[in-house]
Amino acid sequence: MAFSTASGPGVTSYLANGSSAWASGGGPSAKGLQGGGGEDAGRWGSSEVTMKGLYFQKSSTNEEITFVFQERENLPVVEDNYVKLQVKACALSQINTKLLAEMKMEKDFFPVGREIAGIVLDVHKPEKVTWTEAAGTIRDGVRAYTALHYLSHLSPGKSVLIMDGASALGMIAIQLAHHRGAKVISTAGSLEDKQCLERLRPSLARVIDVSNGKAHVAESCLEETGGLGVDIILDAGVRLYSKDDEPAVKLQLLPHKHDIITLLGVGGHWVTTEENLQLDPPDSHCLFLKGATVAFLNDEVWNLSNVQQGKYLCILKDVMEKLSSGVFRPQLDEPIPLYEAKVTMEVVQKNQARKKQVVQF
Repeated sequence: MAFSTASGPGVTSYLANGSSAWASGGGPSAKGLQGGGGEDAGRWGSSEVTMKGLYFQKSSTNEEITFVFQERENLPVVEDNYVKLQVKACALSQINTKLLAEMKMEKDFFPVGREIAGIVLDVHKPEKVTWTEAAGTIRDGVRAYTALHYLSHLSPGKSVLIMDGASALGMIAIQLAHHRGAKVISTAGSLEDKQCLERLRPSLARVIDVSNGKAHVAESCLEETGGLGVDIILDAGVRLYSKDDEPAVKLQLLPHKHDIITLLGVGGHWVTTEENLQLDPPDSHCLFLKGATVAFLNDEVWNLSNVQQGKYLCILKDVMEKLSSGVFRPQLDEPIPLYEAKVTMEVVQKNQARKKQVVQF
């Protein structure tokens, strides 16, 4: 079984209607996992193949994003350190276009579908894992593992606050935290999310309903921990400014950064997905007094250096083992065919899909 989440040192992929792809263990210039073609597509033997792939394209104003299907002819040349991969399923996730621009990864047409599961030659696929489960767990499994193990050093007995626990990432993070013996608190943005979280086993220590805007996250967490605060926070974004400066929807569902700092315990770890986090001197002073840390959860972090590739592969292997053993139980929507991928990706890009969307071949 093969799985991938991002491009960089030896890993690149895109959603394509074809059975063949290539995986590379090369360096930063390697094309990695390719869904059957691309800009440098070549030949596999003497056969020529046309494959349809899904790409996103930015408008000339650099604001609007559109998704288009394109057909690429022929297959890449199989070089040293490449293996042939048969793609079985591919998950869809929101694309961080700003991050791609900052990392100089933008193209006129950027491939969609970087979370794939498939067959690499004779590598064995765990019998208990389906292709859709594998593809739908890869990215969120890596993110949860990075946040809780590498950035916050999760251990048994720790208290963990996972914001928006009913999201695809939140659910995997909750399952990983429970597996490690942590006490887990989570927030819910709707009645449906609250009921979903309350049905989880093992049970959460507390589910904080923020859908009506009346719940005080900091107060609830301090009450649950006896005033000590939580050891680890994994947010889903935070409010940075006053109520007059931010949209009403964001005000309702996200806590203010001051609330996060208030509920963080001594020696605690705050893992944030807010890439533009701004901390004022009083905020920094409070964190200093608590001996707390702030870490940023960047989806591409494992692909920024060849030195990290070994750890990255270990994480991928552990994520699949936890999926096979039942530790991870991803919240997946019904698999969709390739021809529906364009419309579905538009929904995903707008962050309107609660369950993970997976294209099945």
